[in-house]
Amino acid sequence: MSDLAIVIFMLAQWVNVALPNIPRTSDGKPNLTAPASKTADGKPDLTGIWRNPDGRYLDNVAVNGVEVPFQPWAAALYKERQATFSKDRPSGRCLPHGVPDAMLVPATPFKILQTPGVTLILFENQGRYRQVFTDGRGFPKEMQPTWLGYSIGKWEGDTFVVDTKGFNDQTWIDDGGHPHSDAYHAIERFYRRDFGHMELEITIDDPKAYTRPWKVTIPFEFFPDMELMESVCENERDTPHMVGK
Repeated sequence: MSDLAIVIFMLAQWVNVALPNIPRTSDGKPNLTAPASKTADGKPDLTGIWRNPDGRYLDNVAVNGVEVPFQPWAAALYKERQATFSKDRPSGRCLPHGVPDAMLVPATPFKILQTPGVTLILFENQGRYRQVFTDGRGFPKEMQPTWLGYSIGKWEGDTFVVDTKGFNDQTWIDDGGHPHSDAYHAIERFYRRDFGHMELEITIDDPKAYTRPWKVTIPFEFFPDMELMESVCENERDTPHMVGK
């Protein structure tokens, strides 16, 4: 985790309010091991505020010993970014985090809103969002390259599968500097194990940057009784905003 992220995490104060529809223990605390919520049609309901509690994934999404099958140019670029401590990362210049990078910032959670036709992912960091369309559509024939891509989703049993294409080549897969090209294709599989714990398995498929697809699994925890804060990115001056200076 960067020094800035640690400072923000320590100083941030979220609105704390006892929200309905959260299972609780006998002493009134959120019961994060209760069964996962369900929608009216019986699917797991991912709605709520989530965060990755471990900054290691932000620094290196392949932290658990995953072998990353770099193409030579991508390996050289990653090595350069590591040598310079990721000083040119997009988020350091108030540009968007990518996929899955945007969900990996421990200091700033994200909110999932699940509806029948579209699932929204709202990022506290920089106030950005993703739309995952679940109305049966396919990918458009022509897609303008974007920072977070174009996403369509479907359910496979209790797992929400998100297929994303149409990225530009400007974001990083993580703050450590794993690169991608405009051929990047992300397949995310969200599985809510119980009320308070969710796993994301993401397959990174980019034949321009990697010799084969590779995947990682990332844990998330429910952030109960909280709401998203306003987060303003102003040329690395977020901390004064957070502490009111």
